[in-house]
Amino acid sequence: MSELNQTPQQPLKIDIVSDVVCPWCVIGYRQLAQALAETNTEYEIHWHPFELNPNMPAEGQNLREHVAQKYGSSEQESKESRVRMTEAGEAVGFDFNFSDDTRMHNTFDLHQLLHWANGQGRMHDLKQALFTAHFTNNRNISDSAVLADIAAQIGLDREEAVAVLKDQRFANEVRAAEQWAQQQGIQGVPAVIFNDRHLVTGAQGVDNFKSILQQLQQLQQLQQ
Repeated sequence: MSELNQTPQQPLKIDIVSDVVCPWCVIGYRQLAQALAETNTEYEIHWHPFELNPNMPAEGQNLREHVAQKYGSSEQESKESRVRMTEAGEAVGFDFNFSDDTRMHNTFDLHQLLHWANGQGRMHDLKQALFTAHFTNNRNISDSAVLADIAAQIGLDREEAVAVLKDQRFANEVRAAEQWAQQQGIQGVPAVIFNDRHLVTGAQGVDNFKSILQQLQQLQQLQQ
């Protein structure tokens, strides 16, 4: 569906439930990707939608205000959290560019665009471009024109992207996918499901992901 490492052997199936405005989602993915490379694991990744803030208005909300309102974090706690995320991002080669103007956005439309991109084998590429647009470039990813521009930048048809967002043709499919995640008991992201059986939540770190992958490889060998 998204990112596929071709191999004649049975690849490890990895389902990742995430939201583009979740900083630990991009950190966790980058950690997992590094662990996959370092363990020479054959894999296929399938992305699934999750909305951190489904009731977020179209205009979004200042990130510091949002964090204070949702989690009760003080300004100092919020600042320290952003420092930790920035350092964790640097460790896996991702640049966070938090500022006083960084905003939290509604992500329902972009999940529809990702669904559309999946039909063209480009969901993974668009997902990564959206992470960068939001966290590195501070672009307004709740704006349809911005989303269409990002799609065009990775080679997708801009006019078709605009049409997809305008007529909301994939709204029902995205809602169904979100319900699937809820049925798996997923209430927070990132959530990673290995081989439809083993659920791991949060950005585990490269070493922990490597340990998980090695355990799964051993389990697979025992089952053969």
